[in-house]
Amino acid sequence: MKIAVPVADGVLCPHFGHCEQFIVVNVDEANATVDGSQAHTPPPHEPGVLPRWLKELGVDVVIAGGMGGRAQGLFTQSGVKVVTGAPVLPAESLVKQYLDGSLSTGPNACDH
Repeated sequence: MKIAVPVADGVLCPHFGHCEQFIVVNVDEANATVDGSQAHTPPPHEPGVLPRWLKELGVDVVIAGGMGGRAQGLFTQSGVKVVTGAPVLPAESLVKQYLDGSLSTGPNACDH
């Protein structure tokens, strides 16, 4: 399984579409552990581009602070699970919390 987290300055970027990079974390599903990660610079932000690009990278789950409804819908249509309202923490910390069921989320930080 692959989990993507949008980041800026090494931590979660609150607005999905305006991040510097995506950290894509490989997860060993049998043990629910992190098995490496890789940073990817996204293509220029245009509506609909990021969900398609992340799906092409093999992403199964996106952990975000905020994300617009259109992007959420595109992810859902392609079978990618979206988690919004995540706190501003390093990507691997968020993924580990997600895997062990302790990720505490709040409201979607996006207002569109």
